[in-house]
Amino acid sequence: MGTILYLVGLVCAVLAVLDIFKKNISTVGKVIASVLVLLTSWVGLLVYYFYAKDHLEEWFK
Repeated sequence: MGTILYLVGLVCAVLAVLDIFKKNISTVGKVIASVLVLLTSWVGLLVYYFYAKDHLEEWFK
């Protein structure tokens, strides 16, 4: 069961990073946001998908 949760988290993290790199923000902003999502695991994914996804372009112009 743990392996399945790990793989689901890994796939979601990769999708989040790909979504971040499609945004119209600076390269530094893309790297910072990607590292934060990857380092914070499930909490970072939840924050990204439910809040930060719509606000990244405001934060990293």
